Amino acid sequence: MTARSFARQRGPLADRLADAALGMLAAVHVLAALAVLIVLFSLSPARAQTAAECGGDNLLVRMEKDDPTAFATVRAEADAVRNGKGIFWKIEKDGVEPSWLLGTMHVTDPRVVAMPEPARAAFAAAGTVIIESDEIADEKKAGAAILARPDLTMFAAGGRITDLIDARETEVLSEGLRKRGIPLSAVVRMKPWMIMSFVALPACETARKAKGIAFLDQRLARDALAEGKTLQGLETLVEQISALDSLPMEPQVQGLIQTLKLGDALQDVTETMIQLYLAGETGTIMPMMRAATPETADGAEATGDDAEAYADFEQRIIVDRNHLMAERAAPMLARGNAFMAVGALHLPGEEGVVELLRRQGFTLSRVE
Repeated sequence: MTARSFARQRGPLADRLADAALGMLAAVHVLAALAVLIVLFSLSPARAQTAAECGGDNLLVRMEKDDPTAFATVRAEADAVRNGKGIFWKIEKDGVEPSWLLGTMHVTDPRVVAMPEPARAAFAAAGTVIIESDEIADEKKAGAAILARPDLTMFAAGGRITDLIDARETEVLSEGLRKRGIPLSAVVRMKPWMIMSFVALPACETARKAKGIAFLDQRLARDALAEGKTLQGLETLVEQISALDSLPMEPQVQGLIQTLKLGDALQDVTETMIQLYLAGETGTIMPMMRAATPETADGAEATGDDAEAYADFEQRIIVDRNHLMAERAAPMLARGNAFMAVGALHLPGEEGVVELLRRQGFTLSRVE
């Protein structure tokens, strides 16, 4: 399947928000939503899945063969991204010990959790560990904190997700959830961004989380506490979900349904992102995502409204949070000997965390 045939299965505005949800997996994958998974799985045990069932093909390898023009476009966009290569960076400032910055993926895949050897050594030596939210160290407390704000996660006045979709879409939603061991009845009153966060992962990844296997950021948090390090968070989980809740409702709903319609293609998207991450190609991930929806089903170009909706997602969920993370991390990093870990897509770009920390007076250099 080429990138274009992949794109023709879906419509323009919904596609861009569906891709935004998938981009969330690499950039954010909302720690708040991951923390509440334990609550859902206490209601309904997940289907038996094993790590061996995870799979998928690299979409860019396929694209290079079947659509070299599209591949060249992705590569050119990626090459233009500032700080678009590297997941591990050294942070220096005169008068203090060096600190370190690791871009993460919020997944349990053992290739990701292993971390590069230099990152493992830096983590072991660090006195302070800085992550997006230190609340993820304890899933039950995190879940309780999130559920204490039902206005951000649940429809008010008895509203339901099924009120916003037709019968065919309801079946798509129910079947997609069933494959992940989640009954529709357990989430029917949840807002679409919340449900989307659960389904924007292959079933095998969801099942590993349900079994209690820690994703990378969570493992770092727990190891930091076990080793007596100081653990610091850059955001609260409520701040994270407030950003998601601020997204317009209609694109959220359509993005959720379109993400579910991807079916097994989710494995390809996830595998592609993981391979790009392991290769340090952080600047290629978003161009790859955009390449999945270059045109509408009838071949027409996407509208300005589509681009605006996608840009709105990136601004609220990535760029605005980049600035917040850099501002809050700066005084912690100024003390030196810190290990900072945030989602990898927060690193690259003119308004990425790497560049923003440089503006705060730090010197950052990529570690090979």
